[in-house]
Amino acid sequence: MLDQGASIKGMYNQCEAERRTYLDRGRDSSALTIPTILPDDSTTGHKRFPTPFQSLGARAVNNLSSALLLSLLPPNAPFFRLILDEREMRKMDGIDPRIKTEVESSLSDIERSVSREIESNNIRVSTFEALRHLVVTGNALLYLPEKGPMRVIHLDRFVCKRDPMGNARVIIIKENVSPAMLPEYAQQYAEAKKSKFDDTCEIFTMQHTLPNGKVEVVQEIFGHILEETRTIYEKNRSPFIALRMLRVDGESYGRGYVEQYYGDLQSLEGLSKAIVEGSAAASKVLFLVNPNGTTRARTLAESPNGSIREGSAADVSVLKVDKTQDFSITLQAMQTISERLSYAFLLTEASIRNADRVTAEEVRLVTQSIERQLGGIYSVLSQEFQLPLVNRIIDRMQKQKKLPKIPKDKVTPTIITGIDALGRGNDLSKLDIYLQGIAQTVGPEALGQYVNIREYMSRRASALGIDTEGLVRTEEEIQGMMQQQQMMGLAQQAAPQAISTVAGQVQQDMENESV
Repeated sequence: MLDQGASIKGMYNQCEAERRTYLDRGRDSSALTIPTILPDDSTTGHKRFPTPFQSLGARAVNNLSSALLLSLLPPNAPFFRLILDEREMRKMDGIDPRIKTEVESSLSDIERSVSREIESNNIRVSTFEALRHLVVTGNALLYLPEKGPMRVIHLDRFVCKRDPMGNARVIIIKENVSPAMLPEYAQQYAEAKKSKFDDTCEIFTMQHTLPNGKVEVVQEIFGHILEETRTIYEKNRSPFIALRMLRVDGESYGRGYVEQYYGDLQSLEGLSKAIVEGSAAASKVLFLVNPNGTTRARTLAESPNGSIREGSAADVSVLKVDKTQDFSITLQAMQTISERLSYAFLLTEASIRNADRVTAEEVRLVTQSIERQLGGIYSVLSQEFQLPLVNRIIDRMQKQKKLPKIPKDKVTPTIITGIDALGRGNDLSKLDIYLQGIAQTVGPEALGQYVNIREYMSRRASALGIDTEGLVRTEEEIQGMMQQQQMMGLAQQAAPQAISTVAGQVQQDMENESV
């Protein structure tokens, strides 16, 4: 347990010992895949990282992270739905269905607004970085401020404590910042404690859950609490989101996906190194000269190409490294390991096009593949990442007056996981199947007799996330158009009679004039 009477820095130091094991495992996994993801504490910007002998590890991490990104944040549809409370739905059962459709349309508008906010703030870029850290190290901390893009905090910069249910009760972040970057109310403490040899100051940020369920965020510098930074957030509205890849009951930190296949990656690294070094040794050309022969080694070495020298060909031989059979066995082992890793990291699956408009079928297939092969990891991320992200973005947009106030007790965001992650696209499929069944059972004529076409068009647009404002005619416009058509029809019918009447009148006038 943390010493609540200690400073934030003291509590951070208490949690470092528990985090050390996870840091070591994460750095080992990073060294075999992408060394820059989690380097050592002593690493600076000038350090050159050693490159692994195999590139499969880096390719596997990037591929799996990309697949997860497309599933968690699909580019062509909202990844969540705003659901009315069951009591509110029962209240709407007895009212006009058109009102229910309008409510659904309004919720769809909010969903699209949140999706545009995600795209405009480059949240997708930060999410990809966080996913790479999750795959390799198993942990990542997201910070979504009141304005601007999302930030990813790495495992070596934060500690956390979770309750038995897995909720992050305490999160502490350690940052080294320049005194010039501090606000005025914090610079006084920095100048009083900072020595002339220091170029940065340690600032600690703590988030902890209060007894009433709300969340408090406060900062500390040189043992002084900065009261100006103390902020209270509602439950599920915190700017910090602590993520885990693989969670183990009773542990405050997650496990990386790479850790499960560390043995295969390590074996592949050793075999790749052996092949590279062995091939380099085998490719070296060495000439051996018989010391008791007539040919001298110096004569052979100094002779230009095409020259004529006295000697015996039997005195000269070429050194050969006969390791073909050994290399063959090594390559077979590497191929076997590579196939296992490719399957585990979805490298064998059909790739998704890197395009702005990816079809729903492509997203469905990759989502199905992730859910089938990763054993529910995607479902965990959908609840620990997507839902808090939606709540935070909605709260932020409401404070910026970009969204109307949504009653929390009546409308709640819901993440659709697994194959149903396409959100309202799943409703679209059910709707089409329903209408196809009616047409096949009772005939197409029944559709026009019993199905409200306008209601179907509205629900289909809502399922696709399309704004029908100005696209589909309203009831008033349809009535006006029908009246206009009726008037035109009456005018067309009356035209021959009017012409006949006029002709008769003209004929009568001519007869009267002749008389």
